[in-house]
Amino acid sequence: MKQFLTEIFSWWSGQTWGTRLWIWRFGDFVGTDENGNRYYQDKKANRRYVTYNGDADASTIGAGWHGWIHHRTDVLPTQDKYVARSWEKPREPNLTGTAQAYRPDGSLLNKGERPRVTGDYEAWSPE
Repeated sequence: MKQFLTEIFSWWSGQTWGTRLWIWRFGDFVGTDENGNRYYQDKKANRRYVTYNGDADASTIGAGWHGWIHHRTDVLPTQDKYVARSWEKPREPNLTGTAQAYRPDGSLLNKGERPRVTGDYEAWSPE
């Protein structure tokens, strides 16, 4: 019952009831990624959908599925063995607002002090 009510009144926890009905009526299931997200393609129009496993966070879409969902390729990552390039990094969650967020020197939330300015800076004075 809680899942049903969540789908009716919220969009941030997976899918809404309207999305579920639309996919049931027009969508074809095409695959699942390593994060548990489910991907669909519209039966008639050239539209592609994702229902997230958990919160609606677009950064959880893997690199292979990202290319497919944005129409950069028509080959599904499940059909074509996707091999990550050497420069691609594994997905990391957005840590903004958490204790693990990046805090550079000089940040109010960082315990260190801001580094002193070095020689090439000269203050302007209105004379």
